[in-house]
Amino acid sequence: MAAEVQPLQLAKLPKGPSTVTSEQQYWNSFSSELKLDPSQHSSPITHISIPHRPSPTSLTAAQDLFAVTTGSRVQIFSSKTRKVVKNISRFGVDDIAHSGNIRRDGRILVAGGDSGTIQAFDVASRAILKTWKEHKQPVWATQWHPTELTSLMSCSDDRTVRLWDLPSDKSTLTFDGHQDYVRCGAFMPSQSNLLVSGSYDQTVRLWDSRAGDRAVMVFKHAAPVETVLPMPSGTAVLATSDNAISVLDIVAAKPMRVLRNHQKTVTALSLSNNGERLLSGSLDGHVKIFETTGWNVVAGMKYPSPILSLSAVPSHNEDKHIVVGMQSGLLSVKTRLSTEQKAQAREREKEMKALIEGKIEEYDRTKKRKRGRGWAKNLRGRDFTGEGADIIIDANSRGKIAKNYPWANALRAGQYAKALDLVLEQTDPNHREQQVTLLTTLIHRSALPTALQNRDEVTLQPIFRWLISRISDYRTTRLTTEVALVVLDLYADQLGRSEDIDELFDQLFRRVKQVVDASQSAWSIGGMVDLLTAASVEAPGLVVEE
Repeated sequence: MAAEVQPLQLAKLPKGPSTVTSEQQYWNSFSSELKLDPSQHSSPITHISIPHRPSPTSLTAAQDLFAVTTGSRVQIFSSKTRKVVKNISRFGVDDIAHSGNIRRDGRILVAGGDSGTIQAFDVASRAILKTWKEHKQPVWATQWHPTELTSLMSCSDDRTVRLWDLPSDKSTLTFDGHQDYVRCGAFMPSQSNLLVSGSYDQTVRLWDSRAGDRAVMVFKHAAPVETVLPMPSGTAVLATSDNAISVLDIVAAKPMRVLRNHQKTVTALSLSNNGERLLSGSLDGHVKIFETTGWNVVAGMKYPSPILSLSAVPSHNEDKHIVVGMQSGLLSVKTRLSTEQKAQAREREKEMKALIEGKIEEYDRTKKRKRGRGWAKNLRGRDFTGEGADIIIDANSRGKIAKNYPWANALRAGQYAKALDLVLEQTDPNHREQQVTLLTTLIHRSALPTALQNRDEVTLQPIFRWLISRISDYRTTRLTTEVALVVLDLYADQLGRSEDIDELFDQLFRRVKQVVDASQSAWSIGGMVDLLTAASVEAPGLVVEE
């Protein structure tokens, strides 16, 4: 009895350079996503904040918290469990909360509202510690002072920016100068007397509490300013206006860069990696990550709804969560798992797979694990195979029969030219592997000239097109070179008889020249790099003997 003919094993091409950069791999590692509706009524999430860190290495209990403002409540989440630990909803019936911020010691939270009221809450008991009602319009921004525990600022639609002291009943200083709603503001991190605000009058103003109530610096924009964010150095401020992000140099008093990578209004900014990366969120549903040296986009994320707020939540000097709030009321918390957490997740997947396949006892023996008494009840009836009257029909004992490709059947029949034509017409995802497999087999059988000879103008064109498209692939250089030499040997005397073939031959010639020039340039650059690295090696020290 003749042995069964086995199908050809497809060739495996070496993997080329990855199209995913290390930056993209890092941001893609925030893969454990949790989606929530904090308000339970799909209220837009307008603000996400984390307590201020005096230095990147400082760690306090407050660093394990972040605040989410939505509807008429401010929810405080734990960054360890991603669960709500406090729910502060002591606002008016028709009031909407804005800009909930936790003090850096984690004990007090301050928030504004549509009624113009600013309230300070005790985080532990949720009691109202202080209420200010000087603002006549909605308060959109509040922020604690980075170094003083009792000082804070606020920005309101009444066109004022105010400074407050927690023990006082009135504001300590009021800054006038904006001509429209003031929707954002922040303290400068390295200079405690300076603060910055952005307004719908299309200006960003820098204020100094020592210089009175007038702005010391004004930057004009082309559209209302939605967000301002000081850089950690204290010499630059980021401001969003329409779909642009402006990098403002407060030392030179001029803009350094304008970033226009979004399609719609940019609504949120956040720093990560200790200020080395900038995250921006927009109404176009995209989060883009910039490096803060050359301000180039290094990665991006897409969300299903317009983005209103975002924050990178750190833990132990590393980014742990990317928290994004959307217009639809959806809160997305993407977490970067640690090595131990990844291993635990893989073990859970293996255990679930073993349970589904009925191999849980074998899995337990491998892990030397013992189940509780009630576990046996869950497995009752697992080995029941039916009663004696039942007829059990076995499946196909031969298993799944492999189906040959059409070109493989032609190859078996010795129709080499037909097999080559069929494989060049393939559009399967692995068509390259099929083509390499067939051509390699033809070379091993010394049948490549047979497959290429006696072709007319129409059947020769696919061969030339394949050579033009594959001659630059370094993974198959030897194969394509051998095929090209056989084609030229067979049809060199036919050149000049067909315009189409002559044009394809010229394209192949130009393509080969480009590849050769690129190879020569690569060798030249490699030589230069070798010289530089050789020169950088420190020469051995000389010992002078007397």
